[in-house]
Amino acid sequence: MLLAFSVAPSGRPEGADAGSAADDASVHDAVAAAVRIVRDSGLPNHTDSMFTTIEGEWDEVFDVVKRATEAVGRFGSRVSLVIKADIRPGYSGELTGKLDRLEQALGPTAE
Repeated sequence: MLLAFSVAPSGRPEGADAGSAADDASVHDAVAAAVRIVRDSGLPNHTDSMFTTIEGEWDEVFDVVKRATEAVGRFGSRVSLVIKADIRPGYSGELTGKLDRLEQALGPTAE
């Protein structure tokens, strides 16, 4: 399975004071905590500016997403989680395989 997800905190973390660094609109520290968990999982993965995609079996992929979501939860009082999955039993290596097939279909580019 390929699973793409985006996770971000909102609200003020418990115990944070108004005007503190927790009021910063940037979520890069929270996202870094989530991506660290993904990378430490050992599963094939790719992160871009909008989503992190993981490849693996159902239980192992969702375990990583759960742990990443819990890590982000420490940065706010709420968490937003978006998930999109491509469930194709019997296939692996699709994190790059799908892109390889796309590039073949596009053919050589004119320069």
